[in-house]
Amino acid sequence: MSNESDAEDAEAVGGAEDPGAAVAPASFELGTDGPKVILAGLDGSDSSWRATAYAAGLARRQGAVLAVAYVQPVLGAATALAGAAVEETTQEIAEELLAALREAEHRVREVWRVEWRFLTLRGDPYTGLAKLADELRADAVVVGTSEQAGHRVIGSVAVRLVKAGRWPVTVVP
Repeated sequence: MSNESDAEDAEAVGGAEDPGAAVAPASFELGTDGPKVILAGLDGSDSSWRATAYAAGLARRQGAVLAVAYVQPVLGAATALAGAAVEETTQEIAEELLAALREAEHRVREVWRVEWRFLTLRGDPYTGLAKLADELRADAVVVGTSEQAGHRVIGSVAVRLVKAGRWPVTVVP
C-alpha cells in the first residue's frame, strides 16, 4: 500500500485535515491518565482475595486508589428471627476482613505501597458494589468468580456487573 492511499483513507474518516479531530472530548479530564479509583469486591472467599490482590497490583502500577468493599448480606425472612445475631456476625466478618487487609499491607509495606480504603455496607452484593462504583466514580471493578453452584443458574455478581455495562469489570478466577 502506498503512502498516497494511506492519506486518502485517513481523509475519508476525518483524518489530519479535520480541525476537530485533535480536540479532546468535553468529558476529558486534563492531567489524568489512567484510572483514579479501582473497586475490588471482597467477601472472604479465595477468589475474592485473589481479585483484591490483583486489584491492588493494578492500583499500585496505575497510581490509583484501591477501594476494597465488603457488602454485608441481608439475609431472608427465615433468618429474621436471628436478626441481631446475624447483623453482629456480618459486622464481625467485616472487621476480620479489615484486619486481614491491614496485616497484608504491613507485610508488603517495605516492597510497595498503595493508597486504599475499606468500605462496607449492607445489602445485596451486586447492588452494593454498583452503588459504590457509581459513588466513587470507579474506573474499574474487580471481583472474583462465584464459588456458589446456584449462581450458574441465576447469575453471579460478576455476570450482573458485566451486564450492567457501566464500568470495565475484571473477573478473577
